[in-house]
Amino acid sequence: LQAMSDDEQDWLALKPQEPSPSQCCGSGCKPCIYDVYEKELAQWERAKAMQDKSLLMGKKEQSNNSELNPDTFTAFSVSSVEQLTEDTYQYKFELPGNSSLRLSLGQHIVLRGVVNGLEVQRAYTPISPRNAEGYFEVLIKCYEAGLMSQYIRTWKRGDMVFWRGPFGGFPYQPNKHGELLMLASGTGLAPMIPILQSITDDEEDETFVTLVGCFPTFDKIYLKPLLQDLARYWNIRIYYVLSQETSLEKLPWSYQENTYTGRLNEDLMKTIVNSCRKKPFVLICGSSAFNEDMSRYLKAAGIEENSCFVF
Repeated sequence: LQAMSDDEQDWLALKPQEPSPSQCCGSGCKPCIYDVYEKELAQWERAKAMQDKSLLMGKKEQSNNSELNPDTFTAFSVSSVEQLTEDTYQYKFELPGNSSLRLSLGQHIVLRGVVNGLEVQRAYTPISPRNAEGYFEVLIKCYEAGLMSQYIRTWKRGDMVFWRGPFGGFPYQPNKHGELLMLASGTGLAPMIPILQSITDDEEDETFVTLVGCFPTFDKIYLKPLLQDLARYWNIRIYYVLSQETSLEKLPWSYQENTYTGRLNEDLMKTIVNSCRKKPFVLICGSSAFNEDMSRYLKAAGIEENSCFVF
């Protein structure tokens, strides 16, 4: 066999690598990492056909202009790490100057990590207010065996972390829905927070909100002070469903009347839906099993699929 020419080897070295399944976060991003790969491959094939490497100069793996971008990863510096529960952390990232991420409500961003030489990508929703200037915050639950979690646990102040986005989101419009019913399990709270804050920040927005947060125990409820503040607004109600608490007696009295023990089941869903002041539009965010259960219970409570949005 004829040895490959130096030129052929050069071109081969420049060929974009096909992503591995671990690099897709599975959140339906546009562009997905596979879309980016297809685009880069077409660019490479065109450049090779024309024998012109300068056509590849536009190819940027990561960007240094410190602005979030859906096509390329941008580095942001960790400015603080706060542990909320034994396995959940709130990370704050710096934005240059007083810039803002400018996300629309409920949009997520994709994190890239490298663990044992394997590149992994996962989607997270910032919980900071949309108009937050100079920073953004992300709520992350770390799993014992999670690949990405191993990487995230090493973060400390000053570390550079790569993100791209934004993607997805819920097209929220003030006063479009009479009532929003938010069903969140654990860190599924993340996309709900910016929507809640945008409603409470807008005096003209009279949407009622019922947020149901599902957690194992009282100690594992995230962001309690923030949620307590939001619950003081006339149009916001917050309920907690604690699957591993057996009695409400040990809870602070201010939580006792709006907390349920056990799981959020079909009966409790009917009670909550019936207590809504208007026919609710429902937002759901949790594990895929949680999302499927909620959709089933909602149907039993008379809520149609076209009145639900799953993050």
